[in-house]
Amino acid sequence: MSPYWKYALALAAAGAIAWAAPAAPSLAAGSIVEPVKNEGDYEKAVKAVKSEKYKDAIELLQKVVQKEPAKADAWNYLGYSQRKTGKYDDALKSYTRALDIDPKHKGAHEYVGELYLQTDNLPKAEEHLKKLSALCGSCDERKDLEKAVAAYKKAKGIS
Repeated sequence: MSPYWKYALALAAAGAIAWAAPAAPSLAAGSIVEPVKNEGDYEKAVKAVKSEKYKDAIELLQKVVQKEPAKADAWNYLGYSQRKTGKYDDALKSYTRALDIDPKHKGAHEYVGELYLQTDNLPKAEEHLKKLSALCGSCDERKDLEKAVAAYKKAKGIS
């Protein structure tokens, strides 16, 4: 068989396959098909925190810290969620664990400082404010805790 006929048969076979294949859905111009991502407990917990579903977040984050006990961010979010549900002792333990893992965790310093304000422990809150000042100067976490300390002092009539 000549090379021409082999080429012609190959094209014909390819055409037959193309005709038999189901049509692919057309995509709108500029659309991108994203692969489906299987979210883990940590990602679900972060979404729950951001949606203020703190009880759901606590349940998920407890699973995360059991599987990954050295994940400072998970301990920090767990403490945050516990604090938001009034579980101050548990929150303090979680923040302390986050800071044991990462002593420079800015979020944990901010949030534990806010916990100390909620429990009327201004000196401890100011201690974490000083740590944030040393860590990051004018970062958002320091600014937020500084505002919280100023509001606390104003509400309590402390100059």
